[in-house]
Amino acid sequence: MAEEFEALTRAFSGLGGLGVDESSLVTAISKWRKQPEKRGGFRSASHFFDSKGSFDRCEDTFIRAIEEEFSRFKDVMVEWAMHPWERDARWIHLVLHKDYPISVIVEIASTRSSDELLGVRKAYHALYHHSIEEEVAYRVKENYSGVRTCILFNYIYVPILYKTWMNNHGPLAWGQLLVGLVSAYRYEGSRVDHEMAKSEAKILGNSIKNASKKDPVEDQEVIRILTTRSKAHISLTFKHYKEMFGKSIDKDLVDESCLHEAAQCLESAPKYFSKVIDKAFEGAHKTGKDALARVIVSRADVDMEEIKKAYQEQYNAKLEDMIVKNTHGNYREALLSLVQN
Repeated sequence: MAEEFEALTRAFSGLGGLGVDESSLVTAISKWRKQPEKRGGFRSASHFFDSKGSFDRCEDTFIRAIEEEFSRFKDVMVEWAMHPWERDARWIHLVLHKDYPISVIVEIASTRSSDELLGVRKAYHALYHHSIEEEVAYRVKENYSGVRTCILFNYIYVPILYKTWMNNHGPLAWGQLLVGLVSAYRYEGSRVDHEMAKSEAKILGNSIKNASKKDPVEDQEVIRILTTRSKAHISLTFKHYKEMFGKSIDKDLVDESCLHEAAQCLESAPKYFSKVIDKAFEGAHKTGKDALARVIVSRADVDMEEIKKAYQEQYNAKLEDMIVKNTHGNYREALLSLVQN
C-alpha cells in the first residue's frame, strides 16, 4: 500500500518539471477503480491534502500546480482524488461565482444521499466560510438579477437578458426551490403512503395545468413536494401522475427548467446522467466538457452500471464506444477506466 501511495504522489508531483506522469495516474485509476478507501488513505498520507478537518481537503496550491501542468486531464484526476464532499462543494461554489449552469446545483442536491448532501454542506462551510443555503439565497437574487441570468438549454447554459426571462420566473420562487433542494435531508427508507402520493400527484398536475396563471415554481406545494419527500415517494407520485394525466411529468415540465431538472434527477438519476453525458459529447462549450468529467468521476463508485444501461437504452450505443469516439489520449483512457467493469 505504501508503495502505491508513493507512486501516486510521484505521478501527481510531475517529472522534474517536465509535466505530470499521466500514464501512472491512469494506472492508479484502473487499480483503484472500486476502492474509494484507498483514495481516502492517499489523501490522509499525501502532502497535497490537509487532513485536519472533518474531510481531507485538497490544498489550493496543489490545484493551481496541476492546472499549470495539464488541461482537461486535471478535471478527471483532481476530482478523482478529492473527497466527494469537497468535490461537490467546489462545484457548487463554481456555479454560484462563475458562468456555470444552475443545473449542477440541482443535480448535486437531488442525486446525493441525505448524508452525502449533509457532508457537502459541511465541506462548503470549511472551504468558503458560508453555508450553501445563504450563498444560494443571496446569489440567485443578486447575481442572476443583473444584466443577464443563466438558464438551461439542453443542459448547457445560455446567457439571456434578465428582463425577458424574469418576466416569467420570479427570483424569489426560484431561490426557494434551490434552497429547499440543497438543505434537504430526505427519508431514505422504502415506506411510502400511497394515498398521499396520489394526492400529491393531483397537486402537481393541477399546478402544471394552471401554469399560464401561476408558474409552478411559485407554487409552495410544488416546492414542498420536490424538496422534502423521499425519492421512493416521489417516484410513486410521478407514477400516479402519469396514470391520472396520461403523460409523464417529465414531458409536462419540459418548459420549467429547474423543476424539470429536479424531477428528472429525483425520478431516475441514471437516466438523467446519461442525458448529461450525451449532451457533453455533442457540445463544444467548456461547461459541456466539464460535465463529462464531473458525472463520470462522481458516479463511478455509485451507479455507473445503471448509467451505462440507461445510455444504451436511450441512445442505442455503448457509453464506452462513445467515449472512444469523442475523447483522446490519456484523458480518454482515464474516463474508460472509470466506466469499465
